[in-house]
Amino acid sequence: MGRVIPFEERAVAQLRQRLGAAEEANQDLIAFARGHSGATASIHEAVLAAMDADGFDALLHVITQEWPLILGLDAVALALIVGNKGFRADVNGVQFVAPQMVARAMQVSNGVTMRNVERGHPLFGPALTLIRSEALIRIDADAPLPSGLLVLGQRSSQKLDGRHGSELMLFLGRSIGSIMRRWLID
Repeated sequence: MGRVIPFEERAVAQLRQRLGAAEEANQDLIAFARGHSGATASIHEAVLAAMDADGFDALLHVITQEWPLILGLDAVALALIVGNKGFRADVNGVQFVAPQMVARAMQVSNGVTMRNVERGHPLFGPALTLIRSEALIRIDADAPLPSGLLVLGQRSSQKLDGRHGSELMLFLGRSIGSIMRRWLID
């Protein structure tokens, strides 16, 4: 007579293993969605704060003073080229910078570069030695309006979210460009 081979135990063990892997993947997906949702809400709050600014100087204050708190960042700077002059605004005020440095930094791929670094971009000014994770976001405008770069930095290296994070950063940069046009054209 033949022998009966018990497959049930092995099949149940394999199903439990696959179920465990699926549950783990599901938890990872939920954690990502919660993080993405939080980032989206913070960026929307930052843009709304910028829209509430009642002038260009107030807009610079919101970007450099309020955004670090809203977005959970350690440094925010805005670098602009106006005509043939370069400016950089940060928590310490507005300073002149070489327009070539701003123009070179504006050559970011697809309008946004997010990366971990040993030292932040020089547009961070004195904070550059503290920065370990940065986002460079291009702000486009036709002359005579200023064009430039929004630079966001954190002291610790971050797990960077490529496509979704870039879309949020582009939204932030385009919003600032639109808000600046509103104040500079009036």
